[in-house]
Amino acid sequence: MTACAIEPSADHGPGPGHRHGHGHKDGHGYGSGSGSDGSGGPRAGCAITADGAYAARLAGRGDARYPERWTLDGHEPYAVPLPGNQPEAPGSEVQPMGDGRVLLHRRVAGRHVFTLLYPTGTGTGEVPLGAVRCRDERTRLRLLPPAPGGERAYALAVGPRSTAVWLVAGGALGPERVAEVPGRCSGGVWLDRTGRILAVDRESDGCTKTVVVDLERDGEVSPLLQITDRSDDRLLLADPDSGLLLIRSDAPRAGAGRLGWGVLGSMLPVRFPECLRLPEYAVTPFAIQPGQVLTPERCAVALRVDGAGGSWVGVWWPTERRVHHLAAPRGWLTGSGLWTPEGELRLPYATAERPCAVAALTAAEAVGGDGPAGPARTARAPGTERTETTATESRAGAAAASRPVPLQQAPLARLVTK
Repeated sequence: MTACAIEPSADHGPGPGHRHGHGHKDGHGYGSGSGSDGSGGPRAGCAITADGAYAARLAGRGDARYPERWTLDGHEPYAVPLPGNQPEAPGSEVQPMGDGRVLLHRRVAGRHVFTLLYPTGTGTGEVPLGAVRCRDERTRLRLLPPAPGGERAYALAVGPRSTAVWLVAGGALGPERVAEVPGRCSGGVWLDRTGRILAVDRESDGCTKTVVVDLERDGEVSPLLQITDRSDDRLLLADPDSGLLLIRSDAPRAGAGRLGWGVLGSMLPVRFPECLRLPEYAVTPFAIQPGQVLTPERCAVALRVDGAGGSWVGVWWPTERRVHHLAAPRGWLTGSGLWTPEGELRLPYATAERPCAVAALTAAEAVGGDGPAGPARTARAPGTERTETTATESRAGAAAASRPVPLQQAPLARLVTK
């Protein structure tokens, strides 16, 4: 069992708590936290709510980092700094909530402290939510991706033998442990639009498999992804509308993780397209086009590509046999962005000239990209000439099942799509 104790706050009300003055600070970058995202991949430059309305990051430079909220659903994006009475440590995390407040996770004297921040006009208001103390110093606690709905926020506490799921914002009485999963878990992907079904990658008996945690059934755990008995199978990204899943597995070749895709509830095998295999680059999916309810193969997928020359954006469709590579806007909050249902990719970026901005890229513009050796096209900033979005033609896919079922695979010879 993951040994963590609750330390509730004395104030759980919605009213303002402490206030701190807003000192204007220049700088950009650093994102929503530090280190890995929990799945072994690099952490994104900011966290974005499931509906795309708000984003949050740790802005500033060096030892002068502070939370910052971005509003993305208006005519023009704008940022609101939310500094406290001291700079944030590199290990702090921030996450936007659906009402515009920002959840701040700090580590203070061995405790994990959670606070909601909001602008007051003259400073930063704080609503303390309480703290979690992990008795085993080997336990690592981090925020999960923003939950659908934006009313709640969750964290994953990974202990030596088990993993706990904590409700850290949106509960009635401070942090609450809502599930306990045997084994060490990583990742964290929401599979529905209600924030009930969470997928995590569980390490057990020397291999990793994705399992589903039902948060409304006392944390009931069931298998989701098992390609072979001994393969390491991880879920990276999912779209609840179409059921499209992005997966990394070493099933095609032991010890070498490959990027593949499948459909939730489908009886077809997971496919591992050769075009997604870039041996000299790290490829991480970060956004799937929503709204393609019956056609998962029509979903555009945005990829973060990291190489010796830096990071850029890849765009790929399951029906395509190539990845379209594009240069990211200067100051891109690397690894962050979202698709609109209409097929526009929105990439947040910050520069000295434009400290809060979003570049837009349509599907038609993505097809004009270059190869990985030198992506030439750049996502378009607002106000420049637009290109009409075109949909990728494909055959209709199967409808996604309403309840997750294990993805078992055909023989390995069928796993790779050339």
